[in-house]
Amino acid sequence: MGRIEFVGVRPILSFDQPVLREKAKKVSRVDTSIQRLIDDLAETMLAAPGAGLAAPQIGVPLRVCVVKGDENQIWALVNPEIVKHDGVQVGYEGCLSYPGWVGEVARYETVVVKGRNRRGKEVRIKSSGFTARAFQHELDHLDGILFIDRLTNLDTLRRVEDLEADEQEAAVAAASG
Repeated sequence: MGRIEFVGVRPILSFDQPVLREKAKKVSRVDTSIQRLIDDLAETMLAAPGAGLAAPQIGVPLRVCVVKGDENQIWALVNPEIVKHDGVQVGYEGCLSYPGWVGEVARYETVVVKGRNRRGKEVRIKSSGFTARAFQHELDHLDGILFIDRLTNLDTLRRVEDLEADEQEAAVAAASG
């Protein structure tokens, strides 16, 4: 009996699932199964809708993630790591594994992320603002860290519907994987 292959939108695990607290394993080779995983992550992220998604969020403990950038481009990275960072930004953040909740998180303003693309080629992506926040959020998922672990203050954690209208708009836009 062969492996079950998933294609398309996959269920997103909630924050209480143990795989979300584990450090994901490094990918040794970018092959068709990793390319399929990237496609599934992108499809699931867009359907949610979200601004990023990491493989552990769909139950796959591998260092793979996707991020939707400011220009709506989708970045897919295998074995990503932050190689350079600068500045600080503080803002509301949400998570597809923690639906309906947001909290204030401090992140680097600018990051350079290194990893492999879907063809296995090494790439470096420099981003700032919202896209930099999304990359940091997804890389945290690969290390078993949730946004609630990084709150500036527990008092900032609130339900999306409890925010003022303008804050709510910004927080929903910032809800990433």
